[in-house]
Parts: sequence; C-alpha cells; structure tokens
Amino acid sequence: MLLDRFVDHLTYEKRYSPHTVVAYRRDLEQFQAFLATFGVDKVQQATDKNVRRWMMHLMEDSLGARSVNRKLSALRGFFQFARMVGEADSDPTALLDPPKTPKRLPEFVDEKGMGRLLEQVEWPPGHKGATDRLVIDLLYQTGMRLAELLGLTVGDTDLRSGTLRVMGKRQKERIIPIGPDLCDGLKSYLASRTANGKPAATTDALLVDAQGEPLARRTVQRLVTHYLSGVTTQRKRSPHVLRHTFATHMLEHGADLNAVKELLGHANLAATQVYTHNTVEKLRKVHAQAHPRGSN
Repeated sequence: MLLDRFVDHLTYEKRYSPHTVVAYRRDLEQFQAFLATFGVDKVQQATDKNVRRWMMHLMEDSLGARSVNRKLSALRGFFQFARMVGEADSDPTALLDPPKTPKRLPEFVDEKGMGRLLEQVEWPPGHKGATDRLVIDLLYQTGMRLAELLGLTVGDTDLRSGTLRVMGKRQKERIIPIGPDLCDGLKSYLASRTANGKPAATTDALLVDAQGEPLARRTVQRLVTHYLSGVTTQRKRSPHVLRHTFATHMLEHGADLNAVKELLGHANLAATQVYTHNTVEKLRKVHAQAHPRGSN
C-alpha cells in the first residue's frame, strides 16, 4: 500500500520524528476517508478539486489555519513521494495556496520571573527536588526541546569541556555549551543518581525518577507547568515556553542570531527570526519612554 510505503519513507529516509509520522498518517487516512464519500478509492487519485473541497470542509468545521496547513503539508509530501515512485502523474496540491495564518509571537517568561523561579523556589527534598531543578535548568539554559531532554544519556555529558551532546530532529546531532553552574548541577546529580541505591538506574537515561526509571514525558510537562505557574500568569506554561525564554533572553543580551539558531538546532534562520519580534517590541517601548519625541 502506497501510504505504508510513504510512512516508511518518512521514518527511515527522511527521519521525521515519530510524532510527525503519526500525524501525517492520521491526516492522510482522514483525507482518504473524505475521498471515499466521492467514490475515489486512493489518495493518489485525488484531484485539486478534491483537495480544495477537503480544505473548505476542514475550515467549515472550525479547524484553525495552522492545522489545515499541516494537513496540506502532509498531502504535498505524499504526492511528491507518489510522483517519485511513479504512482502519480501530477501533484494536485501544487497550485493551491495555503490558508493565511495569523502571526503568533512565542510566549516567554521575563527575566525577573525566571530569577524568582531559580533563586527563591523551595525545591522538594531528595532526588525529586534535584531532578526538578535540573530539568528547569537544562531547558532554560540550553533551549533544548522536550524530546531532546528526554533523549539525553549519561554519556552525552562532558563536564570537562562543559558541553552536552543533543540529538535533535531528524537525528541531527549538535553540541551545546553549558555554564559552570549547570556543570556543577549535573555533577551533583550524576553523583546522587548512583550513590543511594534506587536511582542507580538500570538505564543510561540521564534523567531518572525515584525508582531509577527514565523520566516520563508527562512528568516533565507537569513539573514545568507547576513551577512556571508560580512565576507567571500567562496561559502557556510548557517546556517549550522555556525554549522560547532561552532564545529571547539570549537575543535581548546581544547574542548573534546565527549563534542562537545553532544552539536551538533550527534548520534555517527564518525559524529563529521569530524571536526578534519580541526584542524589537521591547526596544520600541524603551524608545517611546526614553526618547523626547518617542511617544509623539
């Protein structure tokens, strides 16, 4: 079946993340079910009219422009693959314009909020407190993604050189420098992880729970939400907010945009430039307040 071959192509050749692969398969199966109502049996038999109807159907069901664009991206990828393997003669998505999406600036925690979190919060005692603190420090001081955090192993730490090896999207490896405080935190965590028996994990995962098992994704999401709730009232309080916070604070303190791009593991500069909007807005407010004619 062509859909299965496409999924294998995404997984093993393009090296898409499992989350993306599952989403693309779900989108294509949804489109296939939609086509069946018009008597079309296979996705590769769809016309541009079928695709337009589907997009209209999705938007009439109040699906957001970003979600529709992702589904359209899945279709584009499928038809590119279908043409490559000789299963389709044309791409019905080629001339379609994606729905316009409103610009959404990344949400981040200001420096005062992060200062309160890192300097005033009372962490739980024992291994849990050490783990919670390290999770927050790693996310904020490196800007890594949640999946990258969970993928860290003991062997990825090089405390002598002060670096972490991170496996990013599509299995792209990068080296992230870390400061002395985070090095000390990692050294202490690694020592306690093997000193008191239980957390002497049977896994090489860096972050482990009290039973020595790799830290679960949901556990990290919950603990980040809990700690951010104490320092910010903003709606989003996820691990990705700490990634946004890292990038924004770096740029506010004069970091080169290309350097931030490399630290974040972005494939192109456009993905990093979104953070400059926040810094420009901050400068605009300073200018309006400080310049004699800034508010005129």
